[in-house]
Amino acid sequence: MPGADPPPDGTPAEYPRRWEADVVLSDGGTVHLRPITPEDAEKVIAFHGRLSMRTRYFRYFGPYPRMPRRDVERFTVVDYRDRVALIAMLGDDIVAVGRYDRLGEQLSAEVAFVVQDEHQGRGLGSILLEHLAAAARESGLRRFVAEVLAENSTMVRVFRDAGYQVSRAMEEGVVHLEFDIDPTEKSLEVARAREQAAEARSVHNVLHPRSVAVIGASTDHAKIGHAVLTSLLTADFTGPVYPVNPEHRAVRGVRAYPSVLDIPDEVDLAVVAIPAAGVVEVLDACLAKGVKALVIVSSGFSEAGPEGREVERSMVRAARVHGMRVVGPNALGVVNTHPDHRLNASLAPRLPGRGRTGFFCQSGALGVAILATATERGLGLSTFVSAGNRADVSGNDLLQYWQTDPSTDVVLLYLESFGNPRKFARLARRLARTKPIVVVKSGRNAVRAGLAATSVQIDETSVQALFEQSGVIRVESVAQMFDTALLLAHQPLPAGNRVAIVGNSSALGMLAADVAQAQDLRLAGTPVDVGASAGPVEFAAAVRDAALRDDVDALVTVFAPPVAVPGAAYARALREALHEADAARSKPVVTTFLGAEGVPDELAVPGPDAAADKGSVPSYPSPERAVLALARATRYARWRSAPQGDFARPPGLDAERARALVEEWVVAGVERLGDEQAVALLACYGIDLEPFRLVADAGAAVRAAEELGYPVVLKASTDQLRHRSDLAGVRLDLGGPEAVRAAYHDLARLAGCDGVYVQRMAARGTSCVIDLVDDPSFGTLVSFGLAGVASELLGDKAYRAVPLTDVDVHALVRAPKAAPLLAGYRGDEPADLAALEDVVLRVAVLAEDLPEVRDLQLQPVLASAAGVAVTGARICIGTSPGERDVGPRRLR
Repeated sequence: MPGADPPPDGTPAEYPRRWEADVVLSDGGTVHLRPITPEDAEKVIAFHGRLSMRTRYFRYFGPYPRMPRRDVERFTVVDYRDRVALIAMLGDDIVAVGRYDRLGEQLSAEVAFVVQDEHQGRGLGSILLEHLAAAARESGLRRFVAEVLAENSTMVRVFRDAGYQVSRAMEEGVVHLEFDIDPTEKSLEVARAREQAAEARSVHNVLHPRSVAVIGASTDHAKIGHAVLTSLLTADFTGPVYPVNPEHRAVRGVRAYPSVLDIPDEVDLAVVAIPAAGVVEVLDACLAKGVKALVIVSSGFSEAGPEGREVERSMVRAARVHGMRVVGPNALGVVNTHPDHRLNASLAPRLPGRGRTGFFCQSGALGVAILATATERGLGLSTFVSAGNRADVSGNDLLQYWQTDPSTDVVLLYLESFGNPRKFARLARRLARTKPIVVVKSGRNAVRAGLAATSVQIDETSVQALFEQSGVIRVESVAQMFDTALLLAHQPLPAGNRVAIVGNSSALGMLAADVAQAQDLRLAGTPVDVGASAGPVEFAAAVRDAALRDDVDALVTVFAPPVAVPGAAYARALREALHEADAARSKPVVTTFLGAEGVPDELAVPGPDAAADKGSVPSYPSPERAVLALARATRYARWRSAPQGDFARPPGLDAERARALVEEWVVAGVERLGDEQAVALLACYGIDLEPFRLVADAGAAVRAAEELGYPVVLKASTDQLRHRSDLAGVRLDLGGPEAVRAAYHDLARLAGCDGVYVQRMAARGTSCVIDLVDDPSFGTLVSFGLAGVASELLGDKAYRAVPLTDVDVHALVRAPKAAPLLAGYRGDEPADLAALEDVVLRVAVLAEDLPEVRDLQLQPVLASAAGVAVTGARICIGTSPGERDVGPRRLR
């Protein structure tokens, strides 16, 4: 419905560019969302003209065949505060409009939107509602109301299914809806489920095309346009392939077309192999043709320098506004081994064997080596994506796809950098609960030029915390990745960490045992050595006996081939023994059979297409590599089977007051909080510091001690001395005035200033440190460790990323190597760990609520059987430079 008149002074409101967003729709296509401007008047008129009579009636409650100029102005001139309109652009056309108008002086606004008929059912209504609600909250609004015709069931469902608590009433055929727009657990769950479905569908469009066009297909064997066309044809793609080449009638014997528009049939995927300068020009033709996705194997973009980087950005913006996702540029391409698709839209010469492992990497050159290694080691792949510069489609998109892909059981990632590390943490944590993720993370010291434009730097500590908390299996090399993947792809996860070792070499058995114990695996008895002269029957019997034992969770077999007997006989016996013990269903088995690497033919269980399937036994060149792979799988299985925990908020919080205080201090330019400010902020989260006074002379120190009650502690006011773990700036357990005076003069002389803190003496306990570590690109980490020179020197701290579950908190306070000191080491009385966990959780909730808190340190935190005493705090605040993984759905 038409909004209010524009401001009387005619001053245009400032355009909120931050509200612009590229979004993925439910069918995997994209649109560009942005605020409306007066210059959109003609586009609005054209949009209105494309609406059906029924859609106009539903939106305007009448026929409304023509939009008068006065209404056009009302629709397009807004103040971006009390009146907001967002438009969804596809190419140069508006395909949907959403708006809200504040109702008088209330904190409510009326919301409405309309979607062009041929784009209804693509999720545009829910997208507009999410973004309008975010804009309204930013403007101080708290509630939306909507009037919908009762017969417009689709629009009623958009509001009802958004996850808000909607009240509804109906009068004279009109449904009146009202709901608060603050995010709820349900609305966030709905939005993320829709995000997953939409982004997964966009990747599905890339990997399951019904037809493929190769733009730039070449007759020159040296050009990439010829290589990618050859890959498609030799992989026996099940759909039509259309070469696009304006100079030749055919390429490799296949009819060629001058333009994608000349292709007579539909095109789902376009592989672009033309120079970078010409890529943007093909986008209009691809939009007109209805192409769903692009794979750009051409180079000359970000990796070529600033000019190429701008071309890349323009290309991605244009592709998204044209409704398409982009893999690349500078990509190796994409692969799908499913027999119904058999897609090799890449520069790799061979399609890898079929399997149930998905692989994502960024480097094209490395991608070729990865595919070759997978083939050599017998690891079949379900899908493979090499994203090159990762200007659009990223590893996060593939995580969304693999989450619900029935053909993928294991996920492998070779990451040189992160584009959106906060989202990665969320997606990986969810996916790893059902499918293992193995990651090689390179680029610790530098990122190659092609990825720099879409990368954020993330500290190595943050990377490690991210992986550990998300259940990601981190490895240091591609070789280790394949070692681990072979086990995960073919063997079950272990139920525990008890390992039996069986072999015909005592030396190899002891080597395996040493590595197992070093990796926190428990030996189920001493290694069994059947002897070098044992035949296949004796060897298989020992393996069978070990596999049948109830106290064995996994099995390592070490086999050195005897001279007289062929190894194949032992392999058959081993496979039969495992089959008889039914170990393949419950207990993983690794071997060093003949020093082979991969899955030997003799130990393979063939699948439907003769590739190695579940139950195949992976082999490793050495016992060390076999046991290390097993140890990684065991740690992952332990993480996966552990309770996920709850994101509970402890009682006694006053987050609204804390938010008001921090906003006030940020506006005032405060960077480091004073003592009273820090006490006030921590009190909002139920964290109380032991009472203290700051004094400037010895007499005041004595008076403060008497007020607080003896015994007291005196601390130097300088950070350099107050937090020295050797207590150079602290005087403890002062029981009277003379002791206080002497301590005051001693500390004042040592510090070179008069300021000294007097604090009530807390119960003696183990000294701990709780920190917040801010990574601007990733988010906030909570760190915990025990105070002391040794802990500081060795970096004995544990980290977890917010938000923390109760399980995360429990693990965090027990993770440092010195943590046993808290649990009653050598007969000491154990500390109250529950009270310590409560403080850590309160700090984590504070960090989640207040991203402006850039640095927080509680030190020392004294943990004892009597509870926990927080005796010191330092807090710094500022505007957080990083974006949180919240808000309405949008592409990076």
